[in-house]
Amino acid sequence: MFLRLLFVLLTALNIAVGAWLLLGQPYARGGMPSDPGVTELRLLSELPVPGPAAAATAAIPAAATAAVPAAATPPRNLSYSCLALGPFATPQDLRSARQALSAQTVRMRSRQEQASQTSGWWVYLPSAGSRAQALAVARQLAARNIDDYFVVSAGDQPNTISLGLFKDPANARKRRDEVTAAGFPARMSERSESVPEYWLDLVVADGGNLDWRSRVRTTGVDAHGTGCF
Repeated sequence: MFLRLLFVLLTALNIAVGAWLLLGQPYARGGMPSDPGVTELRLLSELPVPGPAAAATAAIPAAATAAVPAAATPPRNLSYSCLALGPFATPQDLRSARQALSAQTVRMRSRQEQASQTSGWWVYLPSAGSRAQALAVARQLAARNIDDYFVVSAGDQPNTISLGLFKDPANARKRRDEVTAAGFPARMSERSESVPEYWLDLVVADGGNLDWRSRVRTTGVDAHGTGCF
């Protein structure tokens, strides 16, 4: 009796397992894993690897693929004028002019030059040849009541008798004429010295209407055309 019951139970168990294997497995009948119209979910590892061209296209932002104009509009050609402003007597005057004109110019540069400047007019008697001769002439001047002189003993004109250095050329001519009237060959020459001058070169766009005179108040300053830089 027990064996018969055990046989029946094993038979029923085999039937149940067979039915489950046949009917209980998912997608066993080839049905769809989702409802119609719903996109199938796929793992990233299951997606196909894109080719080089597709990857390059995907890497370009959408904004970068917008249409680009064939050529930009070329800028309008400008012409320029160049001026030299000066001379300025001091570096401070030059700096003040740069600050006053910086907003009205395209570019600027400063430069220094050496210029010859008159320091006065010298009245003298030419060299007598020796110091003894120069002293003899000096005694003759004293005998004619001509004073304010001295004998030059050094420099590039030794044994010359100096009769005075004058700022005003009119006073120099008067002194020369007085000594000449007394019978001495007095001469007059201009003395000069080298002094620094400061200049400001400007590049201005044509049509800029540079009014430098209303901004630079330094006296003795003028402007003239110069080469551009």
